[in-house]
Amino acid sequence: MLNLKILTKFIIILLTIQVSFAQLGFSHEIGIITGPVAFKSDYGLRNEFETNAGNSGFGIGLVHYINFAYQADCNCYTTDNYFNDHFKLRTEISYNTTKLEHFGEYVEPDRTGRGAQQLRGQKGEANNFDIGMQIEYFPLSIRSFQAFAYKFAPFVSLGAHYVSYNPEVSSTFTGPGNTYYDPWYVTPDSTPIDVSGGSTWSVVSSMGARYKLSTSADLMIDLRGQYYFNDYIDGLNHELKYNKYNDWMVWLNFGYIYYLD
Repeated sequence: MLNLKILTKFIIILLTIQVSFAQLGFSHEIGIITGPVAFKSDYGLRNEFETNAGNSGFGIGLVHYINFAYQADCNCYTTDNYFNDHFKLRTEISYNTTKLEHFGEYVEPDRTGRGAQQLRGQKGEANNFDIGMQIEYFPLSIRSFQAFAYKFAPFVSLGAHYVSYNPEVSSTFTGPGNTYYDPWYVTPDSTPIDVSGGSTWSVVSSMGARYKLSTSADLMIDLRGQYYFNDYIDGLNHELKYNKYNDWMVWLNFGYIYYLD
């Protein structure tokens, strides 16, 4: 209930910001994004290719842009200054999900010990709902791009997202003692697994490009990195030195952007 209240307040704040800019007459764009997700968590070893390739899922989202370069109420370009011609404000609501399991040397078939069996038997799932805002910087002129001076417009972005996470963890290991990996329980009160879910903040940064389809539509490709200020996004938080950092994600998304006005 507390998470829902915080999320509702955050949505209201974002809507207030959007309405404020809309009253200034700036134009709007909306779009849809989707693509593969690589989730970096406490499953497997972070620097192993098997883990990075195996723990992958997908994401989908809706985006809204404030385009400062164009004045919708007069159907004309805004005052010619650097900010208006090189920045857009992006608001996003998105969802991503990733099936998780352990990969790498500790679960190789030739390992038959208790620890290997515990790791092989464990499965998980990360499920995250995001809402947030990013500022996008276009090195080339937005006005020139809209006027078809060039087809491609690269950009970089930086922003913050509020995240509601709801992980799942299960295991098929049926041996005595701990169901999950023994080394995670370094003290009697250790809590290496928590699937109660919650909310946190994250930093989002990306680089990408738009391709001009028509006067009212663009295609977009965007490679995002997202760092969470929490290590329970996947339901795990153990203190072993090779997986002690917070969870993070890489998302390659493709989008279709439509200019409303």
